Amino acid sequence: MTSGVHGDNAKKTDAATVATLLREPGLPPAESRILLAHILGWTRTQLITRDREPLAPETLAAYRSLHARRAAGEPIAYLTGTREFFGLTLKVSPSVLIPRPETELLVELALARLEGRRMPRVLDLGTGSGAIALAIAHGRPDAEVTALDRSANALDVARENARQLGLEARVRFLESDWYGALPAETAPFDIIVSNPPYIVSGDEHLSQGDLRFEPVDALTDHADGLAALRVIVAGAPSRLLPDSWLLCEHGYHQAPDVRALCTAAGFVDVMSERDLAGIERTTGGRHV
Repeated sequence: MTSGVHGDNAKKTDAATVATLLREPGLPPAESRILLAHILGWTRTQLITRDREPLAPETLAAYRSLHARRAAGEPIAYLTGTREFFGLTLKVSPSVLIPRPETELLVELALARLEGRRMPRVLDLGTGSGAIALAIAHGRPDAEVTALDRSANALDVARENARQLGLEARVRFLESDWYGALPAETAPFDIIVSNPPYIVSGDEHLSQGDLRFEPVDALTDHADGLAALRVIVAGAPSRLLPDSWLLCEHGYHQAPDVRALCTAAGFVDVMSERDLAGIERTTGGRHV
């Protein structure tokens, strides 16, 4: 009897646990914790307090699979299917870009420029997962938001995010190549925002890191990086109310070019704002 108990204890000791998996090489412990929490459905606290519980074989197999995919470079957001953005948990898939912290600057600037406006109308061009549109809609419950994307698959993700956040009645999604599908009778907007593809065709970063797995058409315009921005800036004045704003995210070196585009299109108070890394990340201007 005693021998049997010791045998059982030995099996439990040898079984995989959160603690043993976190000691394995290949991934930073922080990334392993994210994958384990996703598979187990545990909180961070549970990963600590239950870190020596034996894990079921199917749990271990699921972890090994995700571990291998992450070690090969696949983004954690695609492995877990979610990403946090502006305090919202969003569904993501390889059909959409992974929302990034620097894009929160665009939302902050937009919300600041909507202050004092009653029931503002917002247009988000190239919405992807819906991150920007939904963050603005969440921050301004009285806003009427229209979000466009040319990818039907991306719009499926965006609509699901709107549903999960309870915002489906407040954000209208349209399949459109920039302004193309906007009805002619559409009323002008209080603000237009966009995070368009702005990486130059052939840029080495497209074959590095997370970008290898993200939709290439959402990353690059397959030209000089300014093609989409030219269309957006040129088309904005006719779709904006007087004293309203256009705000665009762009690449780390593109702020002077985007300011020039805005000035040429007749915008005033043209400005660029820096992200937390000190990079001029968002540029825009006021329509008169």
